Amino acid sequence: MKSINILDEISDGKLYDIKDIVKADTCGCDGCSDCCHDVGELVVLTPFDIYEMVNYLGVEFDKLLGDKIELRQNNKILLPYLKMQDKEKRCSFLNQENRCMIHSKRPNICRLFPLGRVYQDDDFKYFLQVGNCPKEDLKDVKVENWIGIENYDENKRFILEWYKFIKALTFRLKFVRDEKEIEEINQILLDSFYRIKINEDESFYSVFLKELPNIKNRLGII
Repeated sequence: MKSINILDEISDGKLYDIKDIVKADTCGCDGCSDCCHDVGELVVLTPFDIYEMVNYLGVEFDKLLGDKIELRQNNKILLPYLKMQDKEKRCSFLNQENRCMIHSKRPNICRLFPLGRVYQDDDFKYFLQVGNCPKEDLKDVKVENWIGIENYDENKRFILEWYKFIKALTFRLKFVRDEKEIEEINQILLDSFYRIKINEDESFYSVFLKELPNIKNRLGII
């Protein structure tokens, strides 16, 4: 979570809701892919991001590991991140023309840019990052149209639950010193959320919310 003081430095000083108008529209980017380079440590992937990717590409999560996605440990939590490639540190999902190969199913963080998210009181708002997008004269757009998330209310509930879960797991792991136990916790995390199995008659959101209490219990999270 970013503090308001930091937000004052990196944003236009405003917070936006889903129905608000914000000056964020790049109008197609005109072939630019600047925001898809050297962002490996920034784009941590949620279970929903992975679910969207594997279904779109028709591959298993483990097939993406190593080539397109890499696991990184932060605060003892092992999570998947977008992998950057070659000396230019290009996103692994960029094609030779620097176009995103999974654009319609791109990660949530990628959808937001140049917006960001700030969490407050079991909710979140959006902020406009200034100086990060090289394109000048961004146009006005409604936040919901810029993000383009289907089933927004369900998606928002998932994001909030996932945020609270990771926050609680971070606190839980502060008191774990045994490396084997940390490894076991991370294995449960990856198996339960990133290798999640969804039947054709089920939605990701319903399965996630159904399984979340059981997984919290297994990990010792209240």
